[in-house]
Amino acid sequence: MRLLNLFKIATKAIILNKTRTLLTMLGIIIGVASVIAMLAIGEGSKESIRTSISAMGSNMITIKPGADDKGAVRGSGGDVQTLTLQNYEVIKEKADLLSYITPVVNGSGQIINGSNNWPSSIYGVNPEYLDIKVVGLQSGSMFTDAEVKSASKVVVIGQTVVDNIFPNGEDPIGKMIRFNNIPFKVIGVLEEKGENTFGQDQDDVVIAPYTTVQKRILAIDHLNQIIASSISEDEAPEAVTQVIEILRTEHKLLANQADDFTVKSMEELISTFSSTSEMLTILLVAVASISLLIGGIGIMNIMYVSVKERTKEIGLRMAVGAKGADILMQFLIEAILISITGGVLGVLLGLGSTVFIEKFLNWPTSVALYSIIISFAVCAVTGIFFGWYPAKKAAALDPITALRYE
Repeated sequence: MRLLNLFKIATKAIILNKTRTLLTMLGIIIGVASVIAMLAIGEGSKESIRTSISAMGSNMITIKPGADDKGAVRGSGGDVQTLTLQNYEVIKEKADLLSYITPVVNGSGQIINGSNNWPSSIYGVNPEYLDIKVVGLQSGSMFTDAEVKSASKVVVIGQTVVDNIFPNGEDPIGKMIRFNNIPFKVIGVLEEKGENTFGQDQDDVVIAPYTTVQKRILAIDHLNQIIASSISEDEAPEAVTQVIEILRTEHKLLANQADDFTVKSMEELISTFSSTSEMLTILLVAVASISLLIGGIGIMNIMYVSVKERTKEIGLRMAVGAKGADILMQFLIEAILISITGGVLGVLLGLGSTVFIEKFLNWPTSVALYSIIISFAVCAVTGIFFGWYPAKKAAALDPITALRYE
């Protein structure tokens, strides 16, 4: 019952000073809203990164020639030619944690159709490329293993290439185009994928049999890279280890020798980007939290003013039997009420801000429940921490001195 009465007294004091209380709450409101919005942007960014990278092939494993830049220093320029078709064949045969695998050779040039031309990249792959990249065909068909073996001059093109070399909307299937001066028959068009996480247009691509690109365009016998897909996302780390062991054996590397190749999974890429995103989120939240600190100082300040203004009231309450603990609780409850109310308004403003950010700024956001819980916890702690000292000072007043106060 005593607590209920104290709660009523604290509520009445807040209502009597609405404007002052609202201004005091402003720091808390802005602080909580900022923290929720910043955490929502951070979580949204991480989810967006994961989704975008997964769209490129969540189980994808990339094998490139040359040592990892973070590891051993690259040796001679020949390091970049350390992947061969034999390596691809051995990995395909021995790596049982891989579901799909393809060699990749690529080059740049002009795609020409009559008077229309477009600068693009050509990728030499096998038919499993589409399964690894998780992309389908909008029309036509993919080239076959037989066409790979015979180094057929056939291509599958992306929508960006179609839009630029077939500007009048004609169906490209069956048409002859040229890559530089070499004629190719268009047999398929890829589904649209848009830009990836790095801002690259995934539809600005031409794919052909790797044998054709090796022999007729690049005139090379090595591979630019090998890409594969693990049997599941969970198996990706083990698949990477398996591929490394196979390649080290193939390249006859001793235990003390560094890899002359680099094997990475998409999970590593997701982890790297997520870590960067988390660091930025922490920084933004730290900046936003300054508003909470300012709000707390505002509560302390207003509670000091309130104690001064109500010194005589405190004296009267003590004179009629109120104990120091009652006075302490009265002012502490008042501080916590201001803080919690500010927290509620801050949460509502924060949620509204995330909707605005997503709708009008097109930034990905994701409000996590923990951000709201943390905000409320911080508000309660702020109210107790910054309200305690003024409340204690009020409780310590001498009743006689308080009654004489004017």
